[in-house]
Amino acid sequence: MKAPVGPQKEGPRTNREIRVSEVQLIDAEGQNRGATPIAEALQLAEEAGLHLGEIVPNASPPGCKILDFGKFRFTEQKKAAEARKRQKVVEVKEIKLRPGIDDHDYETKMKAVKRFFDEGDKVKVTLRFRGREMAHQELGYRLLERVRQENLAIAKCEVEPSMEGRQMVMILAPK
Repeated sequence: MKAPVGPQKEGPRTNREIRVSEVQLIDAEGQNRGATPIAEALQLAEEAGLHLGEIVPNASPPGCKILDFGKFRFTEQKKAAEARKRQKVVEVKEIKLRPGIDDHDYETKMKAVKRFFDEGDKVKVTLRFRGREMAHQELGYRLLERVRQENLAIAKCEVEPSMEGRQMVMILAPK
């Protein structure tokens, strides 16, 4: 029977959790001290009233720094929160058209498409056929080609026009 594994701690290892014989040490002033025995590194950190934190765990020997661990953790959390705030989730917006769409209605839809691209979203252009319109699918294909050509400067075609049941679909993504 194996002993149960203890709970894994979040973040870098500190002080006595670092279980190697030698570390690449950077002192409190930021000076590289080179390869240092772990006991000496822990003593230097204790004398400075700070912690020994493992910064580069995968190196050989691991890179450690003498630092104020509370301040370090706080700055790492701030960086992570800032990265989350800056990240944008790409949504897929849908524009529905009909084969016999009027010019003014078409222009209004194109304004919406351009606005979606400015916001960084993808656009799914759906062209719905009703009744006998299914016999004239080439009209729908020409309309989707017109949409693609008008947005060629700001968007690229991600999914070519294709039939899905009674509708033709094309997906455009911003460049």
